[in-house]
Amino acid sequence: MRTTTLGGGAVEATRLALGCAGIGNLYRPVTDEDAHATVDAAWDAGIRTFDTAPHYGLGLSERRLGAALRGRPRDTYTVSTKVGRLLEPNPQDGHGDDLADGFAVPATHRRVWDFTADGVLRSLEASLDRLGLDRVDIALLHDPDDHAEQALREAYPALERLRAEGVVGAIGVGMNQSALPARFLRETDIDVVLLAGRYTLLEQDGLAELLPEAAARGRSVIVGGVFNSGLLTAPKPGATYDYAPAPRPVLDRALRLLEVTERHGVPLRAAALRFPFGHPAVASVLTGARSPEEVRDTVEQLGRPVPDALWDELRAEGLLAEGTPVPVAPSKEP
Repeated sequence: MRTTTLGGGAVEATRLALGCAGIGNLYRPVTDEDAHATVDAAWDAGIRTFDTAPHYGLGLSERRLGAALRGRPRDTYTVSTKVGRLLEPNPQDGHGDDLADGFAVPATHRRVWDFTADGVLRSLEASLDRLGLDRVDIALLHDPDDHAEQALREAYPALERLRAEGVVGAIGVGMNQSALPARFLRETDIDVVLLAGRYTLLEQDGLAELLPEAAARGRSVIVGGVFNSGLLTAPKPGATYDYAPAPRPVLDRALRLLEVTERHGVPLRAAALRFPFGHPAVASVLTGARSPEEVRDTVEQLGRPVPDALWDELRAEGLLAEGTPVPVAPSKEP
């Protein structure tokens, strides 16, 4: 699978990356065996970039990813994890579950926001322990929406020092919005932005400021959430968007997208996977999976040809704004 160097540095990302929230029991349990098999299937498909976080399953995702990668040559893959949420033992002794935060795991720990320099160091040390690694390749500030100033003043300089010391290879921010990451691009020297859900076939908020800023500065964007919480896999009443039932206008737009892609004989999810690669700042698309079958389907969909006429019709239907960059067929993905 093709790779791209992030932000002009030394860290590489494969065009398709595996998001590991699913193997951290996002919404429902996944067995250790299925989690391991999911990572194996990604590896067999040529995926060498894996994204995780302490938040995902209260550390379960990191532990499972580390176990699945153990024994593979360390210089052959890229691991991304995040800082900003420390895991502390639950004073309630772990009674109950973590489903309120989206994960089907016992509530053994609680998340504590911490964007201090010390919090960054503690978070990475704990992540390395869970992963069983001596380094991570990418460290991202995780959802600093309500902590922007502290993240800029304290957490970012700590990451910059760790990068200078070679403790991490690349640094950045991972968020579900585009405005604050654009500010990080302007005011800091981050290498990469992980942008979730805001540059998709359904909506292109990231195109207004973030993506042009990244391109102008030679920085990279990893696009996550290309299916908008599943809406672009099977749009129908009750489908989710931003982790909640899709509002009717959003659902109607997704259904119109489906009608166009079907007229061209292209699955909607194939077009959704391919779309972000039309922008030169996009280095990789990150998709989650909880089974080998899901991994293999994603790789298959990315490899499907998408004709130029499909993008032309989306523009004609007002579903893509004029000037929105799109991939050029034929493609040699993945």
